Amino acid sequence: MNRRRFLALSSGMSTAALTSPLWAEWQPSERYPDPAVKIVDPSFAKYRLNLAKIERLATGMRWCEGPVWFGDGRYLLWSDIPNNRVMRWDEETGAVSVFRKPANNSNGHTRDRQGRLLTCEHDARRVTRTEYDGAITVIADSHAGSPLNSPNDVVCKADGSIWFTDPPFGILGFYEGHVAKPELPTNVYRWDALTKRLAVATGDVNRPNGLAFSPDETKLYVVEAGVSPRVIRVFDVVNEGRDLANGRVLVTAEPDGTPDGLRVDVDGNLWVGWGMGKAGLDGVSIFNPQGKLIGRIDLPERCANLCFGGRHRNRLFMCGSTSIYSLFVNTQGAAGG
Repeated sequence: MNRRRFLALSSGMSTAALTSPLWAEWQPSERYPDPAVKIVDPSFAKYRLNLAKIERLATGMRWCEGPVWFGDGRYLLWSDIPNNRVMRWDEETGAVSVFRKPANNSNGHTRDRQGRLLTCEHDARRVTRTEYDGAITVIADSHAGSPLNSPNDVVCKADGSIWFTDPPFGILGFYEGHVAKPELPTNVYRWDALTKRLAVATGDVNRPNGLAFSPDETKLYVVEAGVSPRVIRVFDVVNEGRDLANGRVLVTAEPDGTPDGLRVDVDGNLWVGWGMGKAGLDGVSIFNPQGKLIGRIDLPERCANLCFGGRHRNRLFMCGSTSIYSLFVNTQGAAGG
């Protein structure tokens, strides 16, 4: 058995996946430290594990998004949006399976503070919660009497409130949802766990995409996808954690850079899915809390979104365009992502 076939089968990939051009072109590093994990600023050195390398866990999807880790079951879920399914990877066996299909062209996921799955659904234009028994509860599908656009990414705060972005990407065509006319601005929303009411957290972001709270939840980071070059904005969380204020640009992408989804580690660093099919940009960019680029993880595909998982939340799972990658790092993901 050749090395490529052994690696694929031992990680749970199908035989068909072995024919993928991307798999044929990419192989994990033969040496430590992995040269694809790059120290841009000396402050990043402590976060790179010199005996860890990038692994490809699964391939053969059309467009991967919205990874979420379930530590109690030791599995990862993520969206394959155009194929209208949510996928599952099991840590113990490496097996890849379909968790849900059809999935309303689901995009972003997270877990609420009771461990239930929260999902942004493009095609149904709503945010849902999967109950412990598998039932689906609609968290939000409209605001002020009009349907939402296409909820994209979601996070949950310690008070149980659910925050999500609502750009129009899922209603611009039939590839990630269906064609429809937007009836609302592209807002960031907050759903209150006590009142069950939805409110606009901010309407000042043109096509908001990925979002994440700082570890102490005093700041909210939002990727703005409707400007060129794209930017990452930061807001102060005020009024007992209910409102946003003082929005400003923290990071401006290079002309060809495309930040998408992001998560934050316990030290407040931003780990951002990045790229646009240009060499040197596809992968993950890591910024410190002041917005300075300190590290890079190069991938053979654009990275849309990511999350931390594993037993100690020190394993970074990355959604490449058609594949799922992972890397152990010397930090932990902050709660709520």
